[in-house]
Amino acid sequence: QDAKSAATINGMPGVRIISETVPVECTVAEIIEERIETAMDEIVDGLIRPLSAEEAAPKTASAESEDRYPFRGTVEEVNRFFYKRNWTDGLPIMPPTDAAVAEMLTGTDLPPDHLVGEITPRWGKATVEKIAINAVMAGALPTYMPVLIKAVEALLVPQADYGTYSVSTGSWAPHWIINGPIRHDLNLNSGSGMLSPGDIANSAIGRAVLLIIRNIGGARKGIEDMGVLGNPGKYAAVMAENEEDSPWQPFHTEAGFTGEDSTISVFFPNSYSQVWPYATDAKGILNAITANIIPGRAGLFCVVMNPANAKLLADEGWDKDQIKAYISEYARVPAYKHPVYWGTRIGRQKNQWIPLNANDSQRILRYPEWIKILVAGGAGAFMGLLTGGSLNDLNWVSRKIDLPANWNALVKKYGRI
Repeated sequence: QDAKSAATINGMPGVRIISETVPVECTVAEIIEERIETAMDEIVDGLIRPLSAEEAAPKTASAESEDRYPFRGTVEEVNRFFYKRNWTDGLPIMPPTDAAVAEMLTGTDLPPDHLVGEITPRWGKATVEKIAINAVMAGALPTYMPVLIKAVEALLVPQADYGTYSVSTGSWAPHWIINGPIRHDLNLNSGSGMLSPGDIANSAIGRAVLLIIRNIGGARKGIEDMGVLGNPGKYAAVMAENEEDSPWQPFHTEAGFTGEDSTISVFFPNSYSQVWPYATDAKGILNAITANIIPGRAGLFCVVMNPANAKLLADEGWDKDQIKAYISEYARVPAYKHPVYWGTRIGRQKNQWIPLNANDSQRILRYPEWIKILVAGGAGAFMGLLTGGSLNDLNWVSRKIDLPANWNALVKKYGRI
């Protein structure tokens, strides 16, 4: 199914597909050679056999219809209708009625047919109206529309590499970080349990993006999205930084925005762990971080540090750049535990080197700029470690959120929810 979808997307609906039995991402040469040999006759036949009449004139998928169809039924019937067509995330949705979508569109000054971009893997057209439809389904409020529009823009930036992560076997999930004054307008949670269910803004924004990816981008589970295990972070991984209780500059000002700007940032982790400090001082906090970084991974990395731990570090003279440099320098493993030693990351990261000795010490996170420090979370000692991807030219992507002219009226109407 994955191969057929990819062929159709790329304008080759009649491509011949040969099944083979080499295990996915196999590195054992003997197995690879043997399984290739068994498939070789079919491969040669597929290359030289004359085209059949059907192959010579393959049927292409019909163009996406923009027609609207009336639907009558109970909320339960609507949900079952949508679920059978893979238009939901498995949870109940709000019916996207004309009235509900019109109300959602009050959250932006852009016209409904404005094209924000085309989303892979199936290059669906993400118009403002289609974003609004999925926002309604997710239970979002009109005040979330400026955030969702910029979230879609962020996905389309090449450095985010969403095109790879949306279909990868690695089960990557977009992780969203929101900064600036809009945090308070939307009642985003930056404190205790911010990644837990229970806050409409954190939950609905993340869920709306998930539905946009599925319904507009066309990343269907087990067809285009080939995640081996899946990822619960795909439901709603949205954080706001606690800028007021942070001793350092906010996340978004590091990227060149002003403190008055509201922004949304994204990167794609697929692993999340929570660790506690080895001691309640800078040494205990930093050593706990460096000792718990996954040895077999090397890429974008985010430390979610609660205000108490951030203050401890700041009081001992540590700033964000010093922390990043420390983590990069001291999060090390013997070379034989690092993927570069095995050749599994060669060509995927710039300027990587293969050590001469298997026991040579090697950095896990070679570049400090891969690392971000986010201040958020509630009272306690735990810290969050989010491990992201490691492709060339990968980077953190941020976008400034533009507010509509009626923003104050919208906040007055929805701000108490």
